[in-house]
Amino acid sequence: MRGALRRPSVVAQVGAGLVVVLLLLVVVRLPWAGDLGMHAATVQRLRHDLVDPGNPLVDADTPSPYYSPWMLVLGCVARVTGFSVFVVLRIGAVVALGLFVSGVWRYVRTLSAHPAAPALSLLCLVFLWGTSLFTWSGFLGLNSLALTVSYPSVFALGLAFHFWAWLTGAVRAGSVRGWGVWVGLGVLWAVILLCHQFSGVVASLGALATVVAARVGGAVWWRLGVGALAGVGVLWVWPYYDFFALVGAGGDLEAVHRGLYRDLVGRYWLVLVGVVALGVRWWRDRWDPLVLFFVLGVVVVGVGGVSGHYSWGRAVPAVVIPAQIAAGVGVVEVWGRPGRPGWRGLRGVWVGVVCGALVVGGWTQVGTVGYVVPRGALPGVVAAKYRVPWVGYHWVTPWVEYGDVVMARTFAARQIPAYGAYTVAPGYPDFFLPDEGRRGEAVRRYFAVGASEGVRRGIVRAYGVRWVVDRGDGDGGGRGLGSGVRVVARGPGGQVLYEVVR
Repeated sequence: MRGALRRPSVVAQVGAGLVVVLLLLVVVRLPWAGDLGMHAATVQRLRHDLVDPGNPLVDADTPSPYYSPWMLVLGCVARVTGFSVFVVLRIGAVVALGLFVSGVWRYVRTLSAHPAAPALSLLCLVFLWGTSLFTWSGFLGLNSLALTVSYPSVFALGLAFHFWAWLTGAVRAGSVRGWGVWVGLGVLWAVILLCHQFSGVVASLGALATVVAARVGGAVWWRLGVGALAGVGVLWVWPYYDFFALVGAGGDLEAVHRGLYRDLVGRYWLVLVGVVALGVRWWRDRWDPLVLFFVLGVVVVGVGGVSGHYSWGRAVPAVVIPAQIAAGVGVVEVWGRPGRPGWRGLRGVWVGVVCGALVVGGWTQVGTVGYVVPRGALPGVVAAKYRVPWVGYHWVTPWVEYGDVVMARTFAARQIPAYGAYTVAPGYPDFFLPDEGRRGEAVRRYFAVGASEGVRRGIVRAYGVRWVVDRGDGDGGGRGLGSGVRVVARGPGGQVLYEVVR
């Protein structure tokens, strides 16, 4: 029996170890994607002013949900050490990755004592997705994790796994645990919500499932209430933004997140393996925490899709995480179980299905290797799956200084603030920016074909614009931007940096 347990343990642990090594090597590269520029900009502002950093993306004195406890820590690191923000983000990525891996290990150990369960669950978390590749912060597919490992979402999810593990132990011990444990859980819950609100929702759903599954008594409910009040208190006093004001956020956020409801089969069909495993767990125990977690996630995501609140789709991890962990734990539960007629064959089929799904998921995301291995060194079939990450705007830094305002469209506006500059309009919806709509309209009017010199000069004066970044047209005029700008530098993809002529 010991040998039967050891074999899958070694295989799973080696596989999980290789995934962790790959992600550590990715951290060295820190490939550009998504919101990296905005998180780097947040660290930039905090390193310059910890007390009143202002809006991280535009030159305005407004609060911002980007100023989370984790970003504050990284801002302090940047301020004390003098390291560049990208070095600091690499340090943060290593910490977040460590929290994630150790959190998965702790939480899965509350569900299974099998030595292979944590490693196999980790493999399921990164590979059991679908065959349509996509990337989004808070989603733990290997490719997505590689591109977002330095984001607050990974840090928050790492804390969430530790939170669930700690909470599971507390509710099992019941009222034996002192009040300090419950207060600590409440504070941790609040920190997760402040660091990444969407991951905080996932953490909250998992916590609710854990508590309901434990069917705790009145004494524990009182302690849970005290912990919740402590968490609400932390949310209330957080000085960098009003957390509760986010409840009213919507509008542009719904449009941004509508894509989460597209191609659901292609993105998630491998998770069905885990849904089967959840069905088995439900058959054994109607109060299984993973089953309840999954149901809560389905309800939130489903209501979001039906009601048009597409930002609720960010709760999709609350659907896939319990299913993925159920798949991993389900394999080790049947491995080595005493045989009975027909059981061995059924066990082999189940293990084969899960392993096959992991292979399919791994092959779908094999292009992630390209972030650490030169594309030319990859086999052709692997290189074909590699996606080139963003290149950033370091090429403008010899001219653009900290605090300068740059006129740029949305794509560039998500990256340029990483180097200390501001943009006229933020590259992502900003609920706390009262003139966001006017700023976006100013950008559209400036770049509109046929816009007059007077209109452009008025916009430049209104927002203190010193530079313009746009694609050039080869004549030095910048796609008809007129005589108000002159070419200063050219970057990748035909982009041009223009200086505003005053």
